[in-house]
Amino acid sequence: MKELRVTDLTKTYGEKTLFNQLSFTVRTGDKIGLIGVNGTGKTSLLNILADQDGGDEGVFKRPQDYHVGYLSQATEFSAELTVAEAVFQGDSPLLRAVRNYEMALFNLATDGSSTEFQAAYAKAEEWMNKEDAWTADTNAKTILMQLGISDLHQTIGSLSGGQKKRVGLAQILIQEPDLLLLDEPTNHLDYQAIEWLESYLAHYHGSLVLVTHDRYFLDRVTNRIFELSFGNLHEYKGNYQSYLEAKAEREEVARAQEHKRHQLYRQELAWMRAGVKARGTKQEARKERFHDLKDNLKQVKEDGSVDMSLGSQRLGKKVLEIKNGDYTIADEKVIIKDFDLLVQGSDRIGITGKNGAGKSTLLNILAGRTPLDNGLYEIGETVNLAYYTQENEDMDPNKRMIQYLQEVAEEVKQADGSSASIADMLERFLFPRSSHGTIIGKLSGGEKRRLFLLKLLIAQPNVLLLDEPTNDLDIDTLTVLEDYISQFNGAVIAVSHDRYFLDKVAQKLLVFQGEGEVTNFYGNMSEYLEFNKEKEMVIEQPKAITEVIEDTPKEKTKLSYHEKREWDSIESEIEELENKIETLTEDMNHQGSDFTKLQDLQKEIESCEQDLENKLSRWEYLSEFA
Repeated sequence: MKELRVTDLTKTYGEKTLFNQLSFTVRTGDKIGLIGVNGTGKTSLLNILADQDGGDEGVFKRPQDYHVGYLSQATEFSAELTVAEAVFQGDSPLLRAVRNYEMALFNLATDGSSTEFQAAYAKAEEWMNKEDAWTADTNAKTILMQLGISDLHQTIGSLSGGQKKRVGLAQILIQEPDLLLLDEPTNHLDYQAIEWLESYLAHYHGSLVLVTHDRYFLDRVTNRIFELSFGNLHEYKGNYQSYLEAKAEREEVARAQEHKRHQLYRQELAWMRAGVKARGTKQEARKERFHDLKDNLKQVKEDGSVDMSLGSQRLGKKVLEIKNGDYTIADEKVIIKDFDLLVQGSDRIGITGKNGAGKSTLLNILAGRTPLDNGLYEIGETVNLAYYTQENEDMDPNKRMIQYLQEVAEEVKQADGSSASIADMLERFLFPRSSHGTIIGKLSGGEKRRLFLLKLLIAQPNVLLLDEPTNDLDIDTLTVLEDYISQFNGAVIAVSHDRYFLDKVAQKLLVFQGEGEVTNFYGNMSEYLEFNKEKEMVIEQPKAITEVIEDTPKEKTKLSYHEKREWDSIESEIEELENKIETLTEDMNHQGSDFTKLQDLQKEIESCEQDLENKLSRWEYLSEFA
């Protein structure tokens, strides 16, 4: 078993202490979820573990052959590389063999008559055999296919940001390192790819340290949780649900201890003020204890509890409506066709579906930023709309946080009619009071996004549009946002692939299937996924095999005439099926970049395996009487 041991890791940025003597061990089989409010140093810790940054102090121990793979949030490849060259980057003989084979295969497909390409392909096949790399090549193509990457020979420069992130994820998974470091791997993945990745990582043979906002993903993949909080690291055994239970107990104990300290402090304070004349040397220990209590009184810190019941402007009956809407982007890609949508005052609508199908475009249409090609779009007169986009708002880096928010309002009206100051709102949104004067330029990317969201909310909108908020916000902030939405007296429309978030905020889904097809589903995300699985089971259920069996007495003692004929041939039929499965598997191992062919072969193998299972079951029955 390999392990990485970290002892007394300390890291500071300017006046801020990110890590204060952190010590922990990562062993083979550990699946660790790293969580904490944005700005607590999650990405910084991954950078240090990946040797892309260093700590001020600390000791690292690991085996010499310990391999670390790191998927950062900013995936960078040279634009001139093909997907195959990027994915199979690496100096190991196996990866070089696969990379060389894919290039040779592509060249041969381009010009099959070239003797040079034929010779290169033959040499590449020989190298693949020598390194026994066929399985690695097939596994790599399976990973790519599950992540939605079908063309290995398109250039990196032609890909979107989300596609580059998936290429980076595929590259890391294919290498199968001892330690996987993944920073928000579910960003830019649709729900099918997320479910596949969950299963892959849950069965991964190495160890994993994972930063993600997806709480279902954390719950289904991890067996340990590391929480970064105020420079310290708290370890919890089990998955995310176990962490929530243990953290609640830990904070309850901390609150009880803090209450006892307060009580003791009051007693000691009364004694100090009493002016007892007989305070001699015997009382020095008690005076020292008083001062220790005073110094340590406020050492217990919590990440914050939030009441986000803000007031909002009254919303009329008419909110947002699209009638017979059409929209096509420049390359003739249909986003919506003859589309109708009526948004009412208390609607909670989640928008999900295929990447690139037009979910964000629909939000832009609803926000009035993108006009329809055809159809009618209307917005109610009383609508005060806030739009949380994926793009970062320009922020003056020299402006202080509290000034940035005071440009919107000096105070915020709450649902009960009282007012809250901007400082109170910052604190409710998990910014400690000591940080309110911090200039924006010193904030992390996640902290800036949290500040931008708070700016939108203190304007007290009555319609809220959210475009992939879970891509940028930490779990604690998402919990605050979800609490806000649960008390929000207005309409919410959110684009997201985060199943947990959609389960908590959405009562209806618009599912983008592509090519302008949008499906309505009344229910939450988990209900939709369950509905889809049940539908697929009905469609894919193999036809029952009907056996013509002669009527037999209750106590059967011998085979019928037809059963004897069946028995005579069944063993050869079983052997033929086994040989066919072996041949099809070999064909898959030698298949190139034709993903359609790979899928066809996989379906044929599954059909043969079902036939073989039926034959074996039949053989077992007949053998009792043969």
